[in-house]
Amino acid sequence: MTNLVIDIGNTRSKIGLFQENTLVEQAIWTDWTLAELLRYGNLNGVQCVIFSSVATPDAGLKEELEEYFNVLELTHETTLPFQNLYRTPLTLGKDRLAGVAGAQALYPDRHCLVVDCGTCIKYDLITSDGRYHGGNIAPGVMMRIRAMHHFTARLPEVPMEMPENTIGDSTQTALQNGAIRGAVLEIEGFARLFQQQVAPLQVLLTGGDAAFLQGFLNIHHPDLIYQPDLTLFGLNHILRHHFQ
Repeated sequence: MTNLVIDIGNTRSKIGLFQENTLVEQAIWTDWTLAELLRYGNLNGVQCVIFSSVATPDAGLKEELEEYFNVLELTHETTLPFQNLYRTPLTLGKDRLAGVAGAQALYPDRHCLVVDCGTCIKYDLITSDGRYHGGNIAPGVMMRIRAMHHFTARLPEVPMEMPENTIGDSTQTALQNGAIRGAVLEIEGFARLFQQQVAPLQVLLTGGDAAFLQGFLNIHHPDLIYQPDLTLFGLNHILRHHFQ
C-alpha cells in the first residue's frame, strides 16, 4: 500500500511517501497547491493520505482529497495505535501524538522518550506496552534567547552559537550558555529523570534544532538517536492503524 503523509506547518509543509512502513521519498514544500498535491499523489500511485495541520486546515482539503484517496485527518478524535493516558487530550498537540507514534513504529519494543526541539522543547514518553504517559514542555532555544532580550532593558539578542567555555566571559557568551547550554543540560536532566521511571530508555531527538543540539548532549549512542523524519513515520503509523 502506498501512503502519502502531509505535515502542514505555519510556513511550510513536510510530505512523505511510504511503501508500507518504508519512507521512500520526503520533501519540504513551502508553497503548494491542491492540484500539485493531487498530481503528485496520482503519479505515485497513492492509495491513502493522512494530513495533520498545526492550524485549522482549509475546510475543503479533506473533501477534495477524498475524491481520489482514502483520507484521514489527524484530530484529537482519531483512533491511535497506542493508549493515550493524557488527561487533557483536547489540548494535546498533534505533533506530540505523531512523535510518539513514530517512536512506537520505529522502536515498538522499547521505552521511548521523544525530545522535539522546535519552537518549544517537548518531552514525551511512550512505553513498550503501548501506553503514552504524557511529558513536559519547555521554551525552545530561540525562545529563550529572544525572551531575555525582549523582557529586559539592555540584554542583546545573541546568535545561536555554543561558547567553548562553560563560564561566560562576556554578556554574549553568558546569554548563550544560559540559553543553549541550559537547554542541553535540561534535556540531559529530563532524560535521566524519565529513566528513573522506565529503563532502559531510548531517546529520540527530532525537530528543527535537534541536529544542532545533538553534538552537545552527553547521552551516548545508541541510547540517543537523531530522527528528523519521526513525525512522518508517526503519521504513517497512525494511517496504517486506521486503514488496516
